[in-house]
Amino acid sequence: MQYHSPTSFEDAAALAAEATGVTRFLAGGTDVLVQLRADITTPDTLIDIKKIPNVQAISRSDDGGWTIGVAVSGAEMREHKELGQDWPGLVEAMDLIGSTQVQGRATLVGNLCNGSPAADSVPAMVAAGASVSVTGPQGTRQVPVADIPVSPGRTSLVQGEVISAVHIPARGSNAGDAYLRFIPRTEMDIAVVGCAINVELDSNGIITQARVSLGAVAPTVLLVPEAADAIIGSALDDGALDKLAKAASAACNPISDKRGTVEFRTHVAGVLAKRAAKIAYARAQGENT
Repeated sequence: MQYHSPTSFEDAAALAAEATGVTRFLAGGTDVLVQLRADITTPDTLIDIKKIPNVQAISRSDDGGWTIGVAVSGAEMREHKELGQDWPGLVEAMDLIGSTQVQGRATLVGNLCNGSPAADSVPAMVAAGASVSVTGPQGTRQVPVADIPVSPGRTSLVQGEVISAVHIPARGSNAGDAYLRFIPRTEMDIAVVGCAINVELDSNGIITQARVSLGAVAPTVLLVPEAADAIIGSALDDGALDKLAKAASAACNPISDKRGTVEFRTHVAGVLAKRAAKIAYARAQGENT
């Protein structure tokens, strides 16, 4: 195995483009190192990106949004007061991943690039409208998070490309987000169903914009415009919530396994959508939930 520790994303991309065999990038390492130690995957090339400047920085963007470095841990996100005030649902989703020890290492980008349909932070990023910078041999481009996963364990990134930053939009006024999941245990489990919702309200409490994302109910995380349409124009009354639940369940294409049946996952998606919407709506009205 060849180990590299480049000092720029351009160098990291060049190393990956020239590599043969299995290539892995190392930031937090909560997936890569576990797979290596368990003899699941032994990379031919391991590219450690932690020495690249700003990979552990959380900063305000010029437009009022956020740029999150690819090596920022879940614990660091949780401790960042302003980020948590703007995007509590996103921070809470990341905070659900693993134990306290894992939280000190796990990253948004690792959770995304692992390609799991049940990833907790990915629905929250999709609902937030987040994007990532992707650096490769042809330069750097910006890609919506929703376009990165393509199937279980696979992403749209090609050889020589590496995610170099996460971008979270500016948090407008009268807006809020939330993420909820169902798991068989009380903690440290993989989502059977996950749901993230992001809403914006006008001065009268009417929802003017919404994004609804589901996890663990299809081969990839889903953005569900029909579910968002069900609550836009409403003050989240019971009728709108019922339409939201119906649209969320209708979007599901899950599998049955030992953790949940198709019918169970489909039903729970609607239940979680209603609950997450209520939390996001309350936060948009300035309530602490």
